[in-house]
This record gives sequence, structure tokens and C-alpha cells, in this order.
Amino acid sequence: MSPAPIPAVVAALRARFSTGDSRSLSERKRRLRRLKALLTENEDRFADALFADLGKSPFEAWTSEIHFVAAEIDHALAHLDSWAAPTAVATPILYQPARSEVRCEPLGVCLIIAPWNYPVHLTLSPLIAALSAGNAAALKPSELAPATASALVELMPRYLDPDVVAVVPGAVPETTELLAQRWDHIFFTGSERVGRIVMRAAAEHLTPVVLELGGKSPTIVDETAPLGVAARRIAWGRYWNAGQTCVAPDYVLVHRSREQALLEALGTRIATAYGPDPAASPDYSRIVHDAHFDRLVALLDGATVAHGGQHDRATRYFAPTVVTDVDPEGALMGEEIFGPILPVLPYDSLDEAIAFVNARPKPLALYVFTTSGATREAVLTRTSSGSVGVNQAMMQLGNPDLPFGGVGASGMGRYHASAGFESFSNRKAIMARSGVIDPAPMYPPYAPWKVRVSKILL
Repeated sequence: MSPAPIPAVVAALRARFSTGDSRSLSERKRRLRRLKALLTENEDRFADALFADLGKSPFEAWTSEIHFVAAEIDHALAHLDSWAAPTAVATPILYQPARSEVRCEPLGVCLIIAPWNYPVHLTLSPLIAALSAGNAAALKPSELAPATASALVELMPRYLDPDVVAVVPGAVPETTELLAQRWDHIFFTGSERVGRIVMRAAAEHLTPVVLELGGKSPTIVDETAPLGVAARRIAWGRYWNAGQTCVAPDYVLVHRSREQALLEALGTRIATAYGPDPAASPDYSRIVHDAHFDRLVALLDGATVAHGGQHDRATRYFAPTVVTDVDPEGALMGEEIFGPILPVLPYDSLDEAIAFVNARPKPLALYVFTTSGATREAVLTRTSSGSVGVNQAMMQLGNPDLPFGGVGASGMGRYHASAGFESFSNRKAIMARSGVIDPAPMYPPYAPWKVRVSKILL
């Protein structure tokens, strides 16, 4: 699709939304069921596309993409009635007799711009929220995951009308043209750099945005942590999807007394998970494209490699890698790695580790491995992040009742379950007063007795 038809696509979405059919809960549920059918009836097609784009194993493709989205649809269908129900709130005595409530209404026509690392999950999960709230939406899948984008372009119109959900393929020109349109909401997942571009474009029309960005998610391992469990869970989170996950542990701060033991445990876990040659493992993904591969190779230059480090540009294979002796001000610590490289840095006191985290932009996720309640509470209360995992990595995303999103440079806004429904809704405040009874103290002239009564009642 060239940029030229995009205004017509938006106009068609607006025309359909203006009919009001999406305000019906039954119609919203029908659309959600059709979206689930899109996934379940084409599971093999999406799995093949994810393998072509990222080398994802069938298990990763199913758990983190296809099943994840299908389960989120089921959760939305089970809770939509309660999310959408008006909420009664109290009304001050002076305004009585009256009734006050909050109703959620759809925002309108929304734009969802998706990334390449989870091209099914991160395209369709925001769409679940948009459809649950009663909106129409345009989807912009990433051109860097072309097989998945092609599947969405082909399959979506078979399940949902293109004037309800329009899939707009393309690259920078199409995205630029989309951002030039007037939207009622924009949902973007991607880098901080592009997030700034999206926010500037949204400002032209005063369009509300949700930005799911990323950053460097730190992991703190204290002197009480069970290292076998910590290493297994950190390695799982770091090397899932070859590290191309926004909430993956980006670096580890480990108490100096446990540094060598943790390094050994990580090496053992990598070998157990992916074998002596991870390149031959059917469970290990590949880097998405050559430019990203080259960036990772450059980040590794000059690093002290404790495990891994092998790479092959022809197949875009980059081994699960652990590095030490890391310069805190170097390139590895200056940007989100977004690949299978795990820097490990020692610390001497928890205060030092917390200060290290707080000296950097607020992360999308933060992890702490400890058996100490004092350590856990210190990290929870003295740091700020979009989410926290205690003795686990990334699994907070799997709880449908937990909101997901960033803070500061890692993003703004929340989604998943009721948080997503609210992000794509206008919470409309309503007060209905009696048309028969009309108390006098509210109206001039304001005699002294009215002032006294008002001060008592307000």
C-alpha cells in the first residue's frame, strides 16, 4: 500500500464507527471471537511466519504469541460486561437529589503501530483492548517481520471488516502518512527514538497516546539468592527470542561475593537449555535482520566474554552470551541491548546497586532475586519501574490482571485486561439531578444563611 490510499482507509473507519454499532457489547464480543478464530484457525500459518521472520521455535511461537493473544481474548470476553458497566460514585449533599456515575465510551478511530520482535502478540494484544472498548482501528505491522505482516494483511479481512480493522502494510512512508492523519488514540510499541516522533505527530492533533518503549531492565542478585534458580530464570528471560524482548533482563548487578558462582551457574544453564552448540538448538531464535545483527557484534567488541560470543552473519545466529568487566559508561550500558548479550556487574552493597539503577532512566521492568524481605522491600520502595519481578523474569506479563507499561523514558500508559480497556476508553463523568426539587442555597443572592448552609454541606 502506498501512502496515497491511507486517508481513504481512515475515512472508511470513521464512517463505520459513526454508525454506532461498536457501542453494542454483543458486537464487541462478536469481533473478539472473530479475532480469536483468526488465530486458532491459522495457527500453523502464523507459526511458519514467525519462524521465517525470527527463527522462533513452535513452542515460543505458540506460548508467547498465538496462545498469549488467544488467552487474552478469552479474559476480555469473560470480563467485558463488568469493565463496561457504569460505576456509581457518591454525590455531595449540597447537590442532592442527584446521581453520579462514570461510563466508559469508545474513543473512536485508533492507530496501533506494532514492532517486529513479537509481531503477532504486540499487534493484536492492543487490538483486543481497542475492540473491547468499542473502537475501530488501523494496524501498522512492522515491515521488519514481513512474513507475519503478510499473513495479517491477507487473513484479517476474512475475519473482520476492513472498515472495522484495517491492516496497513509498508515502511517509513506509510507510517509517516498514518501519523499525519487525525486519530482519536495512538498506541505505539517500539524504541524511545521513534516514540518521540510518534508523540510529536500526535501533538499536532492533541491525540492521546500510549507509548510502550523499553530501556535497560536491571536485575539485582543479592547474597541470599538461590543461584541455581536465579541463573535458570535469568537465562530464560535473557535468551528467550534471542534476547529480543523489551522486558528481558538487560544486565545483572550481583553481589561481589556471588559473582563467580553466578557466572558458572549461567554457563551451566545455557549449556543445559541449548546444548553444547546453541546454533543447532531447535529452541533458539535468530536475530531479526542484518543491521541489528551488526549492531550487536559492535556492542560485543572489546568485551570480556565469559560464555558464548560466537556469531554467524549468514544465518544471523548470535550465541547466548555473558560478558564481564563491563564499563558502566560504555556502549553496552548506554543503550538497550535487545539481543542475547548479558552484562554482569558486581556490587558491594545494596545501596550501591540501587543507586546504580536510579542513576539511569526508569526501566520498563526490574528484577530482584533474593530471599531477604528487607532487600525485596528496599528495591520495591526505592526504585521506580513499569513492573517488578521478584525471583522471576518476564512472567509478570503472563498475568492478565496486571497492567503493563512503562514510566518515564520507558513509556506511558497501560494495557492488558481492564487497563487496556480503560486506555482505549473515555471515562465520561455524569451527574443527573432532579428536575423537581431545586435547593435554594446554590443560587444568588447569597444571603448569610446560604453561605452558612453551604459551608456545612460542602
